[in-house]
Amino acid sequence: MTQPADPIEGDVLVLVAAKASVPAERLVPLVDRVQTHLEADAADLARHHEVAYETDEQTAVFVDDGFWTALGDEVGLTEREMDAVRRAHHEQLLRTGKRLDRREEFETALEIRDCVIVQTVA
Repeated sequence: MTQPADPIEGDVLVLVAAKASVPAERLVPLVDRVQTHLEADAADLARHHEVAYETDEQTAVFVDDGFWTALGDEVGLTEREMDAVRRAHHEQLLRTGKRLDRREEFETALEIRDCVIVQTVA
């Protein structure tokens, strides 16, 4: 990755760290670790889940309940760490939704499912 915690923006990480019980200095490596794991499965994620949006740099998909718990187990995160990383993806989707004028749509979707944002590997 070219910068820490791609595709999650720094402002989003600061916000999530303030809300979660995980300090920012721990959150960035956790998000990076999860991102590395997600990048290996990026094509399958887009193929098997509803795509919220896609750019040349990243893809966001909606995932079912249990996705983050299973991913946390695979990557070796505690429940608190997994929740913080999940929140970072959630907040990033809302921030991007605001830019795309789709925030309300994304908020509604996130009421019944979660999201994952994967950096596109060139």
